[in-house]
Amino acid sequence: MLYLFVPPIITGNRVIGDKWTGVLTQICCYGIGYLGVIFLPRAARTKSESGIYHIIMRGINRQILFEEEEDSVKFIQTIQKYREICEYKLYAYCLMGNHLHLLLMEGKDPLGTVMRRICSSYVIWYNKKYNRVGYLFQDRFKSEPIEDATYFLTVLRYIFQNPVKAGIVTRVEDHVWTNYSDYFEGSSKTDIDFVLSLFHTDRKKAISSFLEFINQENNDQCLEVERRQITDAEAVIIIKKHCKVGHAIDIQKFDVNKRNQCLKDLKKVYGLSIRQIERLTGISRGVIQKI
Repeated sequence: MLYLFVPPIITGNRVIGDKWTGVLTQICCYGIGYLGVIFLPRAARTKSESGIYHIIMRGINRQILFEEEEDSVKFIQTIQKYREICEYKLYAYCLMGNHLHLLLMEGKDPLGTVMRRICSSYVIWYNKKYNRVGYLFQDRFKSEPIEDATYFLTVLRYIFQNPVKAGIVTRVEDHVWTNYSDYFEGSSKTDIDFVLSLFHTDRKKAISSFLEFINQENNDQCLEVERRQITDAEAVIIIKKHCKVGHAIDIQKFDVNKRNQCLKDLKKVYGLSIRQIERLTGISRGVIQKI
């Protein structure tokens, strides 16, 4: 059981929302056209009263956004550059090959302006480096407003655990293209003070609670992006680790409730396809589809 101290969010002279009051919140393992960017007509973006957003950008036609380490470094430098210019608060980022996640609070510039500046700057650099022209990012960016502390922390954990759930790494700290380590190493490149204040007023206890929370197993569901196809080899590793079995087919030996929960997690949390689960576990497609 984890207890978090939740102070009010203050933006300028505003205190945002009654949901962000200074009370103890108990949180368990809940499941809780511009250059380089294509803009399509659609409904107006939902505006966040708190100014905080979870943002996803992905490559056009599954285009890889970060071919080399230099590309990832450049994108991180770009978001840091515009953090200074646009004065937004940066809480989390995660670069994932063909897509990326950001968690930030608007500053003096609206979110649309911020994202146009970041994207256009990176695309100009990327196209010049690879001697290419045209779009790099697909569609306009996706975003969801964050209006309460509980969901804010859910999104934070979701972003940092994204590489683990995608089967890219086995531990959160193993994926180097996030700012996860800023929270326990200390860094001025991430606005860590607000996040850590949600866990405890004492910094050491806050960091300890932060690490415990971020590394909890969960069924968090947030703004989704189409995931890359998980290979059978990666899927087998996921099945063995999550279901705690020596072989994928051992799931057949579970009682019905335990088996169904594992199958549900493999589909919903890890993104394995029904056909892939059937092939690797030997459980019929009909059973998997009903869960």
